[in-house]
Amino acid sequence: MAQPLITALIDTCNHERFIERAIVSAIEQEVPQDGLEILVVDDGSKDRTAEIAAKFAPRVRLLRKQNGGQASAFNLGVPEARGEYVALLDGDDWWAPNKLGIVLETFAQHPEIGTIGHGFYHADDEDRPFERVAPQAAERLDFTSVENIAHFRPLRCFFGTSRVIYRRDLLAQILPVPAGIAIEADEYLWTVALSLRPAMALERALTFYRMHGGNLYMVGAEDPARVRRKYDSLVCLASALAERLSALGIPAELAAAVLEPLRIEVDQHRLAAGGGTPWEMFRTERAANRLSYAKMSPGYRIFKAGALALTLVMPPRQFCRLKRWYAARGLRRFRRVLGEPTPAGTLTQRKMPT
Repeated sequence: MAQPLITALIDTCNHERFIERAIVSAIEQEVPQDGLEILVVDDGSKDRTAEIAAKFAPRVRLLRKQNGGQASAFNLGVPEARGEYVALLDGDDWWAPNKLGIVLETFAQHPEIGTIGHGFYHADDEDRPFERVAPQAAERLDFTSVENIAHFRPLRCFFGTSRVIYRRDLLAQILPVPAGIAIEADEYLWTVALSLRPAMALERALTFYRMHGGNLYMVGAEDPARVRRKYDSLVCLASALAERLSALGIPAELAAAVLEPLRIEVDQHRLAAGGGTPWEMFRTERAANRLSYAKMSPGYRIFKAGALALTLVMPPRQFCRLKRWYAARGLRRFRRVLGEPTPAGTLTQRKMPT
């Protein structure tokens, strides 16, 4: 068999309701089928996921392993990929039919870039898209200055698993992903990738990101085991990236800028679990606000000042519970009278017609 141009690498675990849609979306890509290889890495599913994937042989090659998380799935699947490019896809998401063709054309036009990310649609567990999220324009990105890193931060979401494609030779420089990163191993990949070569974010929405109760990233506070697993993964991710960026010779100032959002997220999880002091909660919330907003109206600034004041008089866990209660009841809509803040970054979010 001739070497394929691109490999679709699907990582999956207990996705029996969704895996067929993911695989079919790869098979139906508008690229020559002899140029497309499809690998499915089943991370120890206990349902019918592997059985469903096996039905697509020989068009699809199934790799099975014991459950070990996303890092171990990438460490197994990427070395098996034969394509010049590797497009990642979670087993509960799916692609638009023209995704790979657009990405391959972009790589051909920009030989200096190693990674491409792009916009996506949020969809529910019945395959209904309800929101489009995308950059306002196509952008070239790199980690060569603090300013460039700050510009990249709001665009991080466009480099998650189902909306990112790498040159295989770049991935070979990055692996292995530390095994302790059971969740968010994709962040390890794109962080190291952008530290090595420039990337591009495309304004096209080419992936459907499914929101459902089994999302490992979307962890609710009601499941302590999953909360702990995510926290442990984030701690491992932050430590591993700090070590890797140092080994790559990335200047300390740039490494600190790259890791700041991740370290804030780690602190938020730790404080929500009851660790830490009100002063730490204050500093963490203030730092998160600084990264989230480019501009705030006077009224909204007063609102945020009040919220920050609460962090100093409430235990961190109680404050985090109050935040979740506020968000769950849709109370954010009432703050519009104060003037909506301007988010940091150049992305657009648009609700889809129902």
